[in-house]
Amino acid sequence: MEEEKVETKLSFFAKLKKGLTKTREGIAGKVDEVLKSYKKVDEELFEELEEILITSDAGVHTTMEIIDKLRSLAKERKIIEAQDLKELLKEILGELLEMDKSHALKVEPSPAIVLMVGVNGVGKTTSIGKIAHQFKSEGKKVLLAAGDTFRAAAIDQLEIWANRVGVDVIKHQEGADPAAVIYDAIQSAKARKIDVLICDTAGRLHNKKNLMNELGKVAKIVDREYPEASKEVLLVLDATTGQNAIQQAKIFKEVTDITGVVLTKLDGTAKGGVVLGISSELDIPVKLIGVGEGMDDLQKFVPQDFVDALFGEEN
Repeated sequence: MEEEKVETKLSFFAKLKKGLTKTREGIAGKVDEVLKSYKKVDEELFEELEEILITSDAGVHTTMEIIDKLRSLAKERKIIEAQDLKELLKEILGELLEMDKSHALKVEPSPAIVLMVGVNGVGKTTSIGKIAHQFKSEGKKVLLAAGDTFRAAAIDQLEIWANRVGVDVIKHQEGADPAAVIYDAIQSAKARKIDVLICDTAGRLHNKKNLMNELGKVAKIVDREYPEASKEVLLVLDATTGQNAIQQAKIFKEVTDITGVVLTKLDGTAKGGVVLGISSELDIPVKLIGVGEGMDDLQKFVPQDFVDALFGEEN
């Protein structure tokens, strides 16, 4: 059994490493090149490292924070060899991503409700399917709710995933009130003694007031009808959109209480530095990351594993 555990851990890490190939080339590869070309630590070196982080979409503010910390720690620890900065940078990134927050999904004790928010096209429905699959394979009873009622396609997509995973979905017709769908789903979850109810919700950002009203109504229903449930509100963001994802997150953060981020399509981008920006600017923990197309490629986010994989270290 222990061997099996190690095996899974390894395959997860191998997948993570593979999924971060583009970002690793964009960050760690360039950091290595720069450090090799400098013998001693000087101001010009810090500027080059700054540029690498900014182009990986860590964001200007976050980058400055990281480089300032790197400068002062290097001074404090009397680091003069350029190569020695790498371990220091890894340490700083690890701390930044840890954030003193839990990165685990809060679905214990059961019952639990997970509300998924995010704009259309970021991989929200796919993420719901993959999360449902994960919970089901852990032996939990899962139910889905099609609360993104403004697009018939969103309801259909969710049904396709429900069938694929082998779980039920509660739905109304297109254009129905999302809060009503969530209400019905909660009643059904209670009656069936479901462990985790995963709800798709609002996918439109063009009107902040509408979004706020809609998510506010859903939150009210959840608080009133399911006060005993463990709760997560997960914001799904597409890593390939880089800084734009952070802007989206800021708007959602204003209108609802987000407990964690699901970052999809990390394998498709060199802009994985966005993980750093999310952690530092939004103060919301990244909980799941998508590193491939497969059913098991939405992984739990473990900050230290992420930093090790980013720098190509063995785990």
